Amino acid sequence: MKKIGLISDTHGWWDEKYAEYFAECDEIWHAGDIGSADVAMRLTAVRPLRAVYGNIDGYPVRQMYPRTLRFDVEQVSVMMTHIGGYPGRYDPAIRAELYAARPRVFVCGHSHILRVMYDKHLECLCLNPGAAGISGFHTVRTLLRFVIDGAEVRDMEVIELGDRSGSVKR
Repeated sequence: MKKIGLISDTHGWWDEKYAEYFAECDEIWHAGDIGSADVAMRLTAVRPLRAVYGNIDGYPVRQMYPRTLRFDVEQVSVMMTHIGGYPGRYDPAIRAELYAARPRVFVCGHSHILRVMYDKHLECLCLNPGAAGISGFHTVRTLLRFVIDGAEVRDMEVIELGDRSGSVKR
């Protein structure tokens, strides 16, 4: 059993709440637009980090992480990229690779819109944790936490961090 913390679109913003909410996780996944190597290193100091770079990430982050990542956790295949879309509206740049890979979990970021959707055609859970940073149009900063237990993905939690000003939600 693995507890996963999922974050995206930090855009170089660090919030101590990331460490607090991910402390009990086994792994952290970052779906791109990390924004700085410093944020990646701070997350890595909390728990092991799997990440992809996003469209705003510069050379240092692109050297550290790939555009797309495929891996298995327990008995669940995962594919992660930054610009991915969602069921019925997958980004053309990733669609062929996604359909060929047919992962059980597809993770992306970019839209700043929190989505947890099941694609019946691909038999795939599609996850976008929204945006955890303060840059963008979103109003509430969000994360996801969940458990992968064997072949099962369960205990999905949406965590609201506060508004885009960086103030903490109480």
